[in-house]
Amino acid sequence: MAATPVVTLTPSTIVTIIIFFSSAFVLANSEQFARELHRNKLDQKREKLTHLHFYFHDILSGANPTAVDVAQAATTNASATGFGLVRVMDEPLTESQNLSSKQVGRAQGIYTSADSRTVGLLMVLNFEFTEGKYNGSTLSLLGRNAVLSGVREMPIVGGSGLFRYATGYAQAKTREFDPATGNAIVEYNVFARHY
Repeated sequence: MAATPVVTLTPSTIVTIIIFFSSAFVLANSEQFARELHRNKLDQKREKLTHLHFYFHDILSGANPTAVDVAQAATTNASATGFGLVRVMDEPLTESQNLSSKQVGRAQGIYTSADSRTVGLLMVLNFEFTEGKYNGSTLSLLGRNAVLSGVREMPIVGGSGLFRYATGYAQAKTREFDPATGNAIVEYNVFARHY
């Protein structure tokens, strides 16, 4: 009869086996809401800084407006700043100041008059790009737009596609404004950091 081999387990080996099977059992029998990921793959990618330059066309008049009022307070019309007005927009972004120039994307979101003392808008929007290598990518902007200032700076708070993990800022400068219609053309310079 052959001798049965004897296996001797040290205390550290026993602890390792228990931890292994306990971990496997917990992972196999639970749904995981969140887990920590290592940044190694992201860290290996080089961070980029991209400058985008385009024109935003805010059209309130005519048969095809690009921004429409969706709500206002009872006191909005009596307010010198339009305080309480909420607009939804789907505005063309073009290469040059001329609306008929090449369209590079759309600005979609809302802006609201959020300052009762001066004209100041809360901007919540996505720049959706439709041209070149950025086609299908977006940048998200959330911030205060002090409309009467020459150049306004607003933060970029995220993005998608080629702009994942984006941060940065956008500078807006009004190029044309028609007080009779409310139509405006705004030049944007956007600086986005992304991977």
